[in-house]
Amino acid sequence: MKERGIAQQFSIKDLEHFTGIKSHTIRAWEQRYNLLTPKRTSTNIRYYSGEDLKKLLNVGYLIDHGSKISKVAQLSDQALIDRVQEMQMEEGGLSAVFSQMKLSMLNYDEVLFRKIVDDYTSEHGLDKTVLDVFLPFLSQIGVLWLTNTICPAQEHFISHLMRQELHAAVSTSDIPVRKDHPPLVLYLPEREIHDISLLFIHFLCRLNGLKSIFLGASVPFSDLITVADQFPNAVFVSYCTTHPSSSEAAAYVELIDSEFADSKNQFVLGGKVFEGVGGTDCIKTVTDGAGLAQILFS
Repeated sequence: MKERGIAQQFSIKDLEHFTGIKSHTIRAWEQRYNLLTPKRTSTNIRYYSGEDLKKLLNVGYLIDHGSKISKVAQLSDQALIDRVQEMQMEEGGLSAVFSQMKLSMLNYDEVLFRKIVDDYTSEHGLDKTVLDVFLPFLSQIGVLWLTNTICPAQEHFISHLMRQELHAAVSTSDIPVRKDHPPLVLYLPEREIHDISLLFIHFLCRLNGLKSIFLGASVPFSDLITVADQFPNAVFVSYCTTHPSSSEAAAYVELIDSEFADSKNQFVLGGKVFEGVGGTDCIKTVTDGAGLAQILFS
């Protein structure tokens, strides 16, 4: 447990969750190679510093890329960093990107975040950056949050930076004026606040020249009816993470169908919460982002 007033204290379990290196392996490396030297709190509880975590992330990266722990453990701290940077230049790969993203989040380091994103985007484009980095990383930090390895503030920090990137990309793109395709109304149901996937769909709409109307998170159902009155042929698109829950998803589909079955509006609902929930004449359900993109952009 982290004591208030002391920055960046981590238990050995925290290190395991961040790095993927098992606790017993970390202890063995401590005993055999003096790799880390944990400190103790005033109540005699072992803890590790932010520098310990950074070192272990770098060690893990080299091990994952074929280095032997016996050789890595002999490197000085600076030599370790230099070797990681050299290998990243030689091999690249997402494991290094995720390690850097974790450090950015841990240290509230916006400069590092922007460098990671700029480097990856310049080579692969923002759409691949979101698919390869943002969305998988959000899944990783979800686990870290559930295990109390990170605090909500750190999750909010990194999520906000991701949103900024997508908002900036949307705001600098041309607004489609096509009239041969119905507008896409992007929304999240009430109590659903995880909007990065929805922002990504908004960005993809711009890339594909489709008009999209972004309503955002936690939209009351009555508002959908009002929007449908103004756009009677609109396709409503949502990607849900927590609301409705899996047990409520079928009832949500029934609610939409009862209101819109006789209209020209269509709904495309995505998210794992809809697994096993069938669609209707006016509703399509998919369980992942790839399925949603295929329906909208194929």
